[in-house]
Amino acid sequence: MLLVGVLLHYLFPLLSLPEKRAGFFDDGGLSLLKSFPLVSLVPVKAIQPSLHDNTADLDRLKSALTESLPEQLRRCSCSIRIPFACMAKIAASFRAAGFAGYAVVQYEYDRLVLVDFVAEQPELLPALALDLGSTHLEATLLDLLTDKALARNAALNRQVSHGADILSRMHFAERKKGGGNEREGEGLAVLQDAVIASINELLDELCRETGVRPEDVQAVSVSGNTTMVHLLLGLSPRHICREPYIPLVNAPDPFLAREIGLKLHKQARVWVLPGRGSYFGGDLISGILATGLDQTEKICMLIDVGTNAEVVMGNNEWLIACAGAAGPALEGGVARMGMRAAAGAVEHVAIDRENWQLSWRSIGGGPPLGLCGSGLIDLVAELYLARIVDLRGKFQAAFPGQSAEHKRFVEERLLELDGEQVFQVVVAGEAGNKEPVVLSQLDLDAMMRSKAAMYAILVTLIGQVGVEFSDLHRISVAGAFGKHINPRQAITLGMLPDLPLSTFEPVGNSSLRGAEMILLDHAAFERSQEIARKITYIELNVNQEFMIRFSGSRFIPHTDPGLFPSVSSFR
Repeated sequence: MLLVGVLLHYLFPLLSLPEKRAGFFDDGGLSLLKSFPLVSLVPVKAIQPSLHDNTADLDRLKSALTESLPEQLRRCSCSIRIPFACMAKIAASFRAAGFAGYAVVQYEYDRLVLVDFVAEQPELLPALALDLGSTHLEATLLDLLTDKALARNAALNRQVSHGADILSRMHFAERKKGGGNEREGEGLAVLQDAVIASINELLDELCRETGVRPEDVQAVSVSGNTTMVHLLLGLSPRHICREPYIPLVNAPDPFLAREIGLKLHKQARVWVLPGRGSYFGGDLISGILATGLDQTEKICMLIDVGTNAEVVMGNNEWLIACAGAAGPALEGGVARMGMRAAAGAVEHVAIDRENWQLSWRSIGGGPPLGLCGSGLIDLVAELYLARIVDLRGKFQAAFPGQSAEHKRFVEERLLELDGEQVFQVVVAGEAGNKEPVVLSQLDLDAMMRSKAAMYAILVTLIGQVGVEFSDLHRISVAGAFGKHINPRQAITLGMLPDLPLSTFEPVGNSSLRGAEMILLDHAAFERSQEIARKITYIELNVNQEFMIRFSGSRFIPHTDPGLFPSVSSFR
């Protein structure tokens, strides 16, 4: 048994953000150092050069900037660097401004990088926070002077045309230009170009909405899973999916955005949130930041379902995590009529078991196009409670004691389509694409595997530290899955533990929120590094306990119904 709780860790609390600031300063003063962003604006006023003071312009600027910094930074002798590419422009701007104005500086661990100088305070200091999803990208354009979100938008990740899922993209990345194995992978370059083009297009759209020029965007933070980060950086993901499942990098150092083709400010840096393993990336570190899981005294859990199901548990003393392939069916990516939680997706299904009528609700209220993860969970749970699906996850048309009304409902909905048995959720005339929205037995089988994997992941994780589900103070459920899911229905299926519904908290896109947080506060980035170091990661690919628990979870709600006392059991 892994005694994670006895590990010694440090806690880096996130400092509160001021309402408004001019970079490092609180209302322009030099009092106490509060949180400051990764790129900041510092007011500088230097002594004019003279025959009695022949200090060079850039040296004069550094000295004046040092004097303008908060006392804490001056006391720790925080060094200042001016990149060679910026020297001429900064020197000219500093002299033209009469040796007074505003320095644009980037925080870089134990030093500051001076990247620009302006005579007047600009209206905005824009930066981009990016959730690097495998199917969609979502980004926020922030103003670092006020901490305000200027715009938020999403776009399709162009990589989907080269592989709908992560594994197929890994294989695509290994395609070669020539026949020899020594040749560089052409597929990897294609995938990198695709995602870079997607980001630039999304940035252009955000800039059009706000009137900001892309070249004025000062930084970008990126939160994504380990494979997506590798593809963004042009690093081979080959070893991520091969034992012993070791990525090339977990915590990339900041680098210039232009080095990978991002069209931002010439000195804009890319800050990538660190990961912890092949299947535990910066998107989950972001989730920990956003939920404050690493700062709570009580034991809490975070679940993020996307391409994989990623789970972390702990408090301010310890963190343990694992990930597994429970995501695609829950996202709706495996089901015949599956789709992501977007406009037109059926997100809620209910069966009136007294009058035997079915109702549904789609995201956006328009004609339905398919089923997203929450709709799939609702549907299968309702079918189980209506005894149309048995405990093995198989359709059943009849059973002893069935009423005539019930039988008619089943006959109207349980049909043969293209040679297979399907349950019709939405008739063709009401569907957006004029084809019925249905659930097939193959869809059910995929759903049963995913729900079993989800519960097995959770049980395996808590088993590592010897706690019970009842010890959990809060379970945060992230992403679109968490936003739309009905925990009661997930409990019915045996996907989530049978706990009071108040235990479950939807937290939205925590990956994007974490990316926003590190831009707005350098301490949050440092905290993300510490979180990555303190997490104990369990590799489920070689975990025998997980496989045993997975097998036991492939029933509704479970082979042991005593684990789900609130769920009706039909045996």
